[in-house]
Amino acid sequence: MNLWQNRALGLALGFAADRLLGDPPRWHPVAGFGQTASLLERRLHADSRARGALHVTLLVGAATYAGRRLGDGTLPTAAATWVVLGGRSLDREAAAVGELLDAGRLGDARQRLTHLVGRDTARLDEGEVARAVIESVAENTSDAVVAPLVWGALLGPAGLLGHRAANTLDAMVGHRNARYERFGWAAARLDDVLNLPGSRLTATLTVLLGADRAGALRAWRRDAAGHPSPNAGPVEAAFAGALGIRLGGANTYGHGGDQRVEHRVVLGDGQPPAAHDVSRARELATWVDVAALIVLLPIAARRRRH
Repeated sequence: MNLWQNRALGLALGFAADRLLGDPPRWHPVAGFGQTASLLERRLHADSRARGALHVTLLVGAATYAGRRLGDGTLPTAAATWVVLGGRSLDREAAAVGELLDAGRLGDARQRLTHLVGRDTARLDEGEVARAVIESVAENTSDAVVAPLVWGALLGPAGLLGHRAANTLDAMVGHRNARYERFGWAAARLDDVLNLPGSRLTATLTVLLGADRAGALRAWRRDAAGHPSPNAGPVEAAFAGALGIRLGGANTYGHGGDQRVEHRVVLGDGQPPAAHDVSRARELATWVDVAALIVLLPIAARRRRH
């Protein structure tokens, strides 16, 4: 076995780097990609699905090509994995909000929560803050850790960078508002497709590793389809069932006269979440992340040999 041409080893090293170091402290490539995407959007934006599809094709295509140019060796795979994974950052932000709730500093917790979610947090009570954190932990365990690992195992750096590009574009333009309803359509749909295998693996591992396996499976089967996202639904439902809590409800987005309220289906059968449930969700997410890596390493090794 050539250790310098080992995709599986690269994934493992990149995963460890994310857990130990978190995101690169300066000159993060994802930030540079976001700036490039914003510049291109200024030139291409129109109320048109075709323009949005061109925007996505150029940017995701460039990221995927860059990944192919890096090669499929251990070090390029490790570097790409470290850059695209967000497990450490996600856990750090969730922990910070949880600690503020535990300390009774609700106002500060609301403000810190804006690092994790796009909803209006100004009037959330303790339970709603905890719900928002847990929903973000569940969704981003899939989007920011498990899904990129899936594509890294299958395609190496090309899959890692291509997935992260699509996920970043969805966050930037995949919104249901006047500016992006049509232009962002392609970004949102591509993100849905690419996150499909990762979300199912995340939900499956959540069922297997959660404290209440039957509850997690029941919530996934019964409640997930009512969620507006085909990928966040299974994951959030499985987390709710596994933790014995209820997620979902009304979410307010925007500010002032531009606010909109989305009424999400209730996920799970338990009590509304409380501050102490944040640490439980973080622990479950960590176990799911590690289990996903273990499941995917043999696939990465097999794909590299072929």
